[in-house]
Amino acid sequence: MFHQALGVAIHPEGSAERPVPFVEIRSTDPARAGETATLTYDYLVNATGPKLNFAATPGLGPEGNSLSVCTASHAVEAAERLQECIERMRAGQRQTLVIGTGHGTCTCEGAAFEYAFNVEHELREAGVREMADIIYLSNEYELGDFGVGGMVFTQKGFQTTSKTWTESLFRERGMRAVLQAHVHKVEPGQLTYEQLDGSMHTLDFDFAMLLPPFRGADLVAYDAQGNDITSTLFAPSGLMKVDADYTSKPFEEWRAEDWPHTYQTPSYPNVFAVGIAFAPPHQISRPRTSPNGTLIAPAPPRTGMPSGVMGKVVAENIAAMIDSGSTTPKHTASMARMGAACIASAGAGLRRGTAAAMTMYPIVPDYQRWPDSGGRSPKDTYGEIGLGAHWIKTLLHFMFIYKAKAKPGWFLIPE
Repeated sequence: MFHQALGVAIHPEGSAERPVPFVEIRSTDPARAGETATLTYDYLVNATGPKLNFAATPGLGPEGNSLSVCTASHAVEAAERLQECIERMRAGQRQTLVIGTGHGTCTCEGAAFEYAFNVEHELREAGVREMADIIYLSNEYELGDFGVGGMVFTQKGFQTTSKTWTESLFRERGMRAVLQAHVHKVEPGQLTYEQLDGSMHTLDFDFAMLLPPFRGADLVAYDAQGNDITSTLFAPSGLMKVDADYTSKPFEEWRAEDWPHTYQTPSYPNVFAVGIAFAPPHQISRPRTSPNGTLIAPAPPRTGMPSGVMGKVVAENIAAMIDSGSTTPKHTASMARMGAACIASAGAGLRRGTAAAMTMYPIVPDYQRWPDSGGRSPKDTYGEIGLGAHWIKTLLHFMFIYKAKAKPGWFLIPE
């Protein structure tokens, strides 16, 4: 049964009046705005995705002074504003376009990276590229970090890094990168940012698409007596705690085993969280703090393939638990034992398109197992740039839509 509604509270023990687990929901139908109801459950999977936390940076976002591509309506608005920029360039006005992350703890740098190169492609197609300064503004310590600590590629017996690989794209396209940056505020036509060395800067812009940091959906939780147990189920970020090691420890002591395997909550065996909704035990990239105490470190990316694999494993575990009556999941999907592929478009066209394709295994580095190749398997971690990658990106697009619509044979398409 499908309910289009907003989840607002979880009661994993039920209540005195209703001794079965349930969630409170609020209608999102304009005709029934504000109406509330409850849904009982035997198993609960928190797969809300993130809350777009534009409020973390004053002036950030479409309601402020920058743009976003995180929702369909945001992307449409950004496209319209980009077209306005193009028209101004055609009229002889030079434009500065800033694309990147709007906070020091953002994730999904890959999305900003891809959008930057798509914009660059659109400007070339419009014949106005020479009138634009494109600046990539990121919280990454170096290009090619992507929130996963960077990668080491081994091809034909030679090793290179995602840093070198990514820098070559920026040089080739004449784009400038500003790294190690935390945006403090976005004002009309100007943003203020701090870099890891503690220095403060301002940057004027005509167009700014800056991704927000993510936090968990605004869910609260109560026990059977009505006591607030939100801090038991959720981390301060609003993301749900699962079977991970949340012990605070220095980077040198991080281990692949810290990461969750089943995504089951420790307190309630019938509650799971997947994708962005679960709280990671720590970053994947090394955390760094400026002399001013500002954390400038990418949060771990968990969208795309990883989310699909997690969701599948949780579904398999719930089915197995129902069949066996057990509360112990038997299937696992640790990000430290999971590979991922990412293809970032850098221009469309069956003959002139290009994309940057990367694969890595595992997502979370295992420095004990692969100490000489950045914590990842050399034979499973590589990158390619070119037309072939663009064709694959196009194919995957149609395959994803096909699978999402559950058309015949959808289950044969991998995550």
